[in-house]
Amino acid sequence: MGTCLSKRQHVEEDGEHPVEFAGGNVSLVTTKDIWDQKMSEASKEGKIVIANFSATWCGPCRMIAPFFSELSEKYPSLMFLLVDVDELVEFSTSWDIKATPTFFFLKDGQQVDKLVGANKPELQKKVAAAVDSVVPSQK
Repeated sequence: MGTCLSKRQHVEEDGEHPVEFAGGNVSLVTTKDIWDQKMSEASKEGKIVIANFSATWCGPCRMIAPFFSELSEKYPSLMFLLVDVDELVEFSTSWDIKATPTFFFLKDGQQVDKLVGANKPELQKKVAAAVDSVVPSQK
């Protein structure tokens, strides 16, 4: 478990292995337009969105990224998005991100739940609850 509270204060070391943040069925959101497009798509399809506001320099974010990817493959009835807070600074600020990772659970664009920190059991629990809240015919 853990959170990162501030921007990177160090230069990445040589030899550090990059973590694939947007693997599996996770869509990387790089612009506000892509976010709007994904929200529209999710609303049309009746999907709950799990948005991971993360940072590549954040240790806990790096630790939970593969698990988030696994969840995206296990639960295709949900939409998994990844927002790099350093790439979309203004947009992330509009969501009042205080620490990374922060996971928002959204239905029809509205927040229904939130998790701050890289807590695998709690993330699993909230994702399972989101799946259970989807109309059975859409699972």
